[in-house]
Amino acid sequence: MKNLIVYSSKGGNTKKLAEELFKQLPEDKDIAPVSTAPDPGKYDVVCVGFWLKGGQPDPAAQEYLKNCTGKIFLFATHGAAPGSDHAKMALNKAGELAANATVIGSFSCQGEVSAKMMETAANKDPQPPWLGDAPAAKGHPNTSDFMELSEALITAGLKTKAEKSTGSMVS
Repeated sequence: MKNLIVYSSKGGNTKKLAEELFKQLPEDKDIAPVSTAPDPGKYDVVCVGFWLKGGQPDPAAQEYLKNCTGKIFLFATHGAAPGSDHAKMALNKAGELAANATVIGSFSCQGEVSAKMMETAANKDPQPPWLGDAPAAKGHPNTSDFMELSEALITAGLKTKAEKSTGSMVS
């Protein structure tokens, strides 16, 4: 099975998660930032990662999702609490954008929010719904998040607990 991991990352959190996903996926695989990502149609499964902007996938990821067909696995990082409505709505929106694809699984976790971003958000009226959760995102994604990612990949049928991984970076 040929897998592709595509990610969009503003502060490095989604890139970190994408790199961990790359390590965990078995078989033939490639990884690329969304800005240089290859045609998703050449892969059996495409894993698309994004950060949230306004409760939705970031604009670059939105455009890529519209071109996805076949099987996709969604992953995201955000300042909101894990399992929050804010995070769930963003994953749902990603699935809607990938209308020609089949979502086989998803994973999201908190990602550390910079002090500058928190200050900017705190000065907005109204303040974004994730702001109160953002301090708890410090240090994420972390080892615990990576273990939960592994379980999500197993649930999606993308790996088993015993599989080894090989692959290449696409730039």
